[in-house]
Amino acid sequence: MDDHSGEIRAVIADDEPLARRGIRQLLAQHRDVIVVGEARNGVETVRTLRTLRPDLLFLDVQMPELDGFGVLREHGAEQMPAVIFVTAYDDFAVRAFEANALDYLVKPVEEARFAQALERTRARMRTVQAVALSQRLSALLAMHEHSHASSGAAVHRLLVPTSTGDLLLDTDEIDWIEADDYYAAIHARGRRHLIRESLASLEQRLDAGRFVRAHRSAIVNIDRVRELRSASDAAGETVLVLRDGTRVPVSRRRREQVAGLLRRISG
Repeated sequence: MDDHSGEIRAVIADDEPLARRGIRQLLAQHRDVIVVGEARNGVETVRTLRTLRPDLLFLDVQMPELDGFGVLREHGAEQMPAVIFVTAYDDFAVRAFEANALDYLVKPVEEARFAQALERTRARMRTVQAVALSQRLSALLAMHEHSHASSGAAVHRLLVPTSTGDLLLDTDEIDWIEADDYYAAIHARGRRHLIRESLASLEQRLDAGRFVRAHRSAIVNIDRVRELRSASDAAGETVLVLRDGTRVPVSRRRREQVAGLLRRISG
């Protein structure tokens, strides 16, 4: 923070333009916060932090490829400015933020909650030394990495938003998952559900003994596979044919991994 002006230089990191605009609009009522930059993904966020060195970062947790935790890991907890995390509801993330006394906002962001988080952050920036923040961020990162370290920690249910509320979907109901822009489309029981999470993140969370990344844009439940159909010529593609007839392409570099997993479960 600039001690002479009292201004807080902020960066907004979110892959959704509407979400970035929403944070800007909420900040319009807080004249001491000046938005000096925006970032559309994790890699761009790290670059922006290194270039602009802001006082405050609004950090979306669910950005594709390099997510909010990846930004924290890449930039380093000891180098981070004050952070207000922004997340679509995620039980682990919310519990982790609260456990480490970190500020967070759940989408859709409510004005009163936004003002409360910002005021708390202002107070911390005035009174808490940077080392205290870095320790809390380091603890958050360790908590996140520990949750992904054990293969036994695979999730068995996913929270999926629907038009009428949230659906708890058992992972054994999933046929396959495809990338859909910044979302993942989960195909289960003849329906298609969108969830705002990258395939890379889902791949880490799902049981590696049952789900395989067949292609950069597809994860498949091996139990749903009827056939691995090899290309008839060098130029043709290899595909997985699912029980319902869906054909999912298999990339060349993943073919052996997919075939190996199929052999193991059929052996």
